[in-house]
Amino acid sequence: MTLAYILVSFVIAAVLGVAVRERGRLSVLLAISALAVYALQPALPVRGLDFWLPTLTLGLTVLAWILTTPRQERSWRANWPAAAILVGIVLLLGLTRYLGISTPLTASNPPQVQMILVVLAVVAAAGFFLWRFSKPGRLILSAAFVFVILIFILLKVPSLSEWASQVLRGWNGQSTLLASPLDLRWLGFSYIAFRLLHTLRDRQSGRLPSVSLSEYLVYVIFFPALSAGPIDRIERFVGDLRQPLSLNSDDYGEAGTRFVLGLFKKFVIADTLGLVAMNATTATQVRTAGWAWVLLYAYAFQIYFDFSGYTDIAIGLGRLLGIKLPENFNAPYLKPNLTLFWNNWHMTLTQWFRAYFFNPVTRALRSSKRKFSISGIVFITQMGTMVLIGLWHGVTWNFVAWGVWHGLGLFVHNRWSVWTKGRFAVLPINWQKVLNVGGGLLTFHFVAIGWVFFALPSLSVSGQFLQTLAGLK
Repeated sequence: MTLAYILVSFVIAAVLGVAVRERGRLSVLLAISALAVYALQPALPVRGLDFWLPTLTLGLTVLAWILTTPRQERSWRANWPAAAILVGIVLLLGLTRYLGISTPLTASNPPQVQMILVVLAVVAAAGFFLWRFSKPGRLILSAAFVFVILIFILLKVPSLSEWASQVLRGWNGQSTLLASPLDLRWLGFSYIAFRLLHTLRDRQSGRLPSVSLSEYLVYVIFFPALSAGPIDRIERFVGDLRQPLSLNSDDYGEAGTRFVLGLFKKFVIADTLGLVAMNATTATQVRTAGWAWVLLYAYAFQIYFDFSGYTDIAIGLGRLLGIKLPENFNAPYLKPNLTLFWNNWHMTLTQWFRAYFFNPVTRALRSSKRKFSISGIVFITQMGTMVLIGLWHGVTWNFVAWGVWHGLGLFVHNRWSVWTKGRFAVLPINWQKVLNVGGGLLTFHFVAIGWVFFALPSLSVSGQFLQTLAGLK
């Protein structure tokens, strides 16, 4: 997200917070968020794809709402305005191709309107079929859950992304020799997928609250949190959305403070650190251990200030719109152990995996007929959780290695905590402070070394850089 788009978003949020009345607030938020799905989508070399991917985002979200809403609660009279807003936006954006000028709302010239009408008709037919004949049963919800994951895998596995690009280029009459995994950069899908999966799974378990189509759409594509999170829960989000929008001076002050702080973190600190931070080029050029550590430290702080900066911006924008988005970072590098680090780094991601993977797998292993030791359960669940978090960032061996690194670290810390429980409690308070400081330094460097696998493109490059860090080259 560029600085220009962020500043425009702030102006829009500020105006909406002041000028929009409660009655039209939901519709306006829906329209602005839907436009943002298109405006924030980067340009792609496959012809028309940067228009079709945002359109698919809207279509998938509508179909997911139908699947997660009981049949008796799908009132056409109550929900047709949301559908009309989406169709109107898609058609209006398609018509901009005939203006003869480019607009900032689409990355490139939209496709032919006839093709847009065909796609809308297909989505409408699928929606009508699901509306009339489906109910949120376990089988269809599981199939939708798997379908979202398959899309995610297609986007994250480089070989599959390249194959999909070749297919799309072939349909468009473009050269398949130029296909690249980067041709399928679907803005925000990683976070959209988590929101869709969350609602599908909660409908399966009977925990999903009843929401309208407009509320569901705004939750999934809420423009402040579209590209970089945080990952909110629908019941908490809709609770804020249904409250009257009445901001006072404290709300404006907090929103402005978080927004400015986020800008400073991202565009001053993170971007400055990015000039010297570890990357694929500098990692292969550095020759001394001292400079390698400088590059590594720069990257460690760059990724923190970059990500936490975007979170502050999203929280500030959300506050202007009456939505209190959850916190995502709480001084993670100052925590004395790895468990506390992960409880304070990208907290909404950690909580999501804890709720939908770690806890269910732990319960399943404990109740299994095959008896697992406590150590075995801890190892399986922590290793599985961290590998999945790694694969969420990208299906490559480097992200697997990053997940294994943290999974092993969490397992070792868990066993160490069990062994030392009660032993260190009798130490004088000064010694406990020393242990906390030492634990913080150890944790920070453990996490920093892990960033080598996260930031570099291959295990061979990562291995070479680790040797340089250790002074072995």
